[in-house]
Amino acid sequence: MRQRRIVLAFLILGLAHTASAQKAHASVYDKAWKRVTDLYVNDKNPVVEKVLFTGRFQYDFNLLDADQGHRTEHNVRRMRVGPKITFLHTWTLHVEADLNPQEHDPFYARLTDAYVQWSRNPKAVVTLGKHGVAFTMDGATSSKELLTIDRSNLANNIWFPQEYIPGASVSGKVNQWTYRGGFYSAGTANRELGRFDGSVFYLASGGYDFKKPLKAKEALLSVSYVHQPANTHNTFTRQLEDVVSTNFKFERKTWGLRADVAAASGYLGQGGLRSMMVMPFYNLTPKLQGVARYTYISSPVANGVRLATYETRLASGRGDRYQETYVGANYFVYGHKLKLQTGLQWTDLKDHTRGRSIFDGFSWTSGLRVGW
Repeated sequence: MRQRRIVLAFLILGLAHTASAQKAHASVYDKAWKRVTDLYVNDKNPVVEKVLFTGRFQYDFNLLDADQGHRTEHNVRRMRVGPKITFLHTWTLHVEADLNPQEHDPFYARLTDAYVQWSRNPKAVVTLGKHGVAFTMDGATSSKELLTIDRSNLANNIWFPQEYIPGASVSGKVNQWTYRGGFYSAGTANRELGRFDGSVFYLASGGYDFKKPLKAKEALLSVSYVHQPANTHNTFTRQLEDVVSTNFKFERKTWGLRADVAAASGYLGQGGLRSMMVMPFYNLTPKLQGVARYTYISSPVANGVRLATYETRLASGRGDRYQETYVGANYFVYGHKLKLQTGLQWTDLKDHTRGRSIFDGFSWTSGLRVGW
């Protein structure tokens, strides 16, 4: 009964916004968000120009129906808050905490962002501290801006889903070229910066935007490489030694496509991985978007591929062949800052070496996404 009320509430909220959005102007949302985010703004102040309140709130309702059982769940998927301070015209200090309002102990889960950043222009941005490690298509996309309600299982297996890892990086954009390079501590994770007792891994990536010759809003082709020496203390990361990801991000006015082909070699029992993901989308109206996704992952060892978050509620095992098909819709009330998302996903994970099915079933997830 409680789950039905939550779903009904989402539907009512969506209908209410559909009716009101035609009358509301973007300036109404702009003003509302600025009241929340702009704690202090004074570009004439030579010391501190801005103090912003940043964060996100993401709520999910999930229903699983598989050969392995049935389950419904609703939870706060993500809740993060913190300040972002711009000072001395070229410096930024950003600290953000991940909270768990459903649990009393611990309510504070971890620090996500905790870094100092320097930049005079977009050509060179230097970051030191705990910040996001951007590789693979979904791994390089903020959870605020995902087109599906959650990242693909390619990112869950090949990316480092802790996401925020202490290190140093330099990134930038020069004309149509983009680049990023950095080194990070992969050691024993804790709620802050970790223990620095493992290995250091390295990231190098580059890309070129072909939007002009293809007459598109965006046509970014990127390649990323990660090298991580094997170490038993590496818990910020997956047990992967070398990772290569080639992805393409294409968008025109009404439609677009995102794709990723990635491979990784493992260590300490983790098998190698080969994977691909393709995700077309179509803008039905300025606010309503349809999206589909297909993901395939394989490993030469029986336990090489793991399931995504919700599926692990019913099946804890791993397999060697994974397929996923997703069909969903997004309603953008205020762009990616306020949106409703829903998606139906079929997942199949098999262990061919033992001739058994680890998971075979459907998952329906709907949620509210708010970012500021």
